[in-house]
Amino acid sequence: MAVAEVPLLPDADPRLAWADDLNLEQRTAACFGDATPARPLLIIAGAGSGKTKTLAHRVAHLIANGASPERVLLLTFSRRAALELERRAATVLRRRFAERVSSCQLPWAGTFHAIGARLLREYAASIGLSSTFTIHDRADSVDLMGLVRAERALGETQSRFPAKATCLAIYSRCVNSQSPLEEVLRMHFPWCAGWRSELAHLFDAYVEEKQAQQVLDYDDLLLYLAELVAVPEFAKSIGDRFDHILVDEYQDTNRLQARLLLSLKPSGEGVTVVGDDAQSIYAFRAATVRNILDFPRQFSLAVECVTLSQNYRSTQPILAACNAVIGLATEGYSKMLHSERVSLQKPLLVTVKDDPAQASFVAERVLAAREEGLSLKSQAVLFRTSSHSAALELELARRNIPFVKFGGLKFLEAAHIKDVLSALRWIENVKNRMAAMRLLQLMEGIGAKSAQRIFEAMQASEHPWLAMTTIAPPAAAAASYAAFALLVEKLQKSDWPADVGLVRRWYEPHLARVHDDNPARVLDLEQLERIASTYPSRERFLTELTLDPPEATSDNAGAPMLDDDYLILSTIHSAKGQEWKAVYILNVVDGCIPSDLATGTSEEIEEERRLLYVGMTRARDRLELVVPQRFYLTQQSSKGDRHVLAARTRFIPSALLSNFESRIWPQAPDDALPHNAPAPQSIDLGRRLRGRFSRG
Repeated sequence: MAVAEVPLLPDADPRLAWADDLNLEQRTAACFGDATPARPLLIIAGAGSGKTKTLAHRVAHLIANGASPERVLLLTFSRRAALELERRAATVLRRRFAERVSSCQLPWAGTFHAIGARLLREYAASIGLSSTFTIHDRADSVDLMGLVRAERALGETQSRFPAKATCLAIYSRCVNSQSPLEEVLRMHFPWCAGWRSELAHLFDAYVEEKQAQQVLDYDDLLLYLAELVAVPEFAKSIGDRFDHILVDEYQDTNRLQARLLLSLKPSGEGVTVVGDDAQSIYAFRAATVRNILDFPRQFSLAVECVTLSQNYRSTQPILAACNAVIGLATEGYSKMLHSERVSLQKPLLVTVKDDPAQASFVAERVLAAREEGLSLKSQAVLFRTSSHSAALELELARRNIPFVKFGGLKFLEAAHIKDVLSALRWIENVKNRMAAMRLLQLMEGIGAKSAQRIFEAMQASEHPWLAMTTIAPPAAAAASYAAFALLVEKLQKSDWPADVGLVRRWYEPHLARVHDDNPARVLDLEQLERIASTYPSRERFLTELTLDPPEATSDNAGAPMLDDDYLILSTIHSAKGQEWKAVYILNVVDGCIPSDLATGTSEEIEEERRLLYVGMTRARDRLELVVPQRFYLTQQSSKGDRHVLAARTRFIPSALLSNFESRIWPQAPDDALPHNAPAPQSIDLGRRLRGRFSRG
């Protein structure tokens, strides 16, 4: 790897007393250079090595040395991560300076997509966009793709044409991976390859429809910005705004995001990226490990590198096993995680008979750990695919062990939330066809054809909202249509955030009519109103809520939790960034890890290895990997339902077994009688037990 390691800073430098809570590796990374843009810096942050802490100190170091916060661009993968980095940087600055530093405001801190939306609004006039463009979430994008698909009668073909969600997934993969349609179909959607020409025309029509409506989808925020900075004048205009660009979780970026970074800072001056190639596991989202592996060769300036290898999460035996597994990777940055947390307990590698036995084993181990003082919340069961936990979920229910499974419906995917947001989006952008169709059809008596007629009549007018009041709706919809027209009139006169309250009150009769569980949904709408009050404008609210939505909603909350403690079930992908005291990993066998659907190329196999590594590194004190000897597969169209034999994952070959304690479950009890032992004397056990409590 053509990259130079930065020499570690002296251990006792009085000028760095403010960073005395960092180890030498962290301090070297945080204090690299000063306010003057320096050579590009690559921080390889091993699992549990204090990545966020180091990056926050680096932000504080730059500002303390004179960098203007307005000229620092911090790119993260969630708004919460950006806010956390700001909070931590402020804490560091308060510690460094005697005077109080109340906050560390970074005006240009946020996700790639949020920063993209902000810049595109600024430059909208220069690229043929309206500055009031709206942003579709994934569900709206799927619906619009479906609408265009239907208008082209692609669903009426004699053989099955890809569904609207599949069409959007193909389109999204093309955009984010910067790969031609033919390659994407061959590599990721081979069953759709016969429709290449039709898909190409569909995607062109989809783009035209978005432009006609002045809407962008999630992928467009990066695509439009990348195309903007492909023009040298715009690249320089935007790049010159920032002296420092810092990117978190760089291993999770896609080619489009890397292209943006390179366009803004082609020399690499002032660029810092943090990440871990060993934790790159999101290829299904078009992320590529090549971005971090090839980083040292991307810029005209030489790249400096600091590796964070001290782990603050796991015991040393767990790390030894993790190091051994990832050490067999064919490519990557060299690092050996180490910990000061000593233990005599190696990770367990447990062989069980089958899937039901695996479920019984895990349930027993979870309960045993609970009896030893580990809460259920401090334990997690991880798996490669959501369906792998089916047998375990039944076993947990049978044993009355409460659990929460990560995943499910997102806040913005809930129907009642989408209804209210559609009203706000349509008011913001009258050309937003998907929002209009949803709102109009919400009214009793208006179907798809009537909604389309009303929308088209509005668009034909120079004053669409005024035209709406002159359009005659179907007779059955007269009352609800008039109520909506009154809402529009009020919204055009109201000030933010009163808009949300107006929409909510208009919507409540529809909510009661459409949904039986409307009391729970009303609480969601009240939460939405509270969230809206924290944003300065309707445009900012709609943009940021779409790009970084809350997770919870009444739709997937289920019944109220009767237990204040519950076991965590999660896919490994969803578990990244989390940690638990005890971790159990299911199905550590070939066919599951690696998945038999992800062994077509060496790149796919290497990502599966990293996936196992990520799962293992979530454990603090206990790690148990379960190896069932066979599975029962159902709904196999070619060979029918059947048992299949399983073998321990190829990622733990025999040469690595010394890093684990191998067990077979269940074991014969230690006090089992030998075959030739005399039978014990018979006793009346019932008599001995009767009345024992009353006897005290």
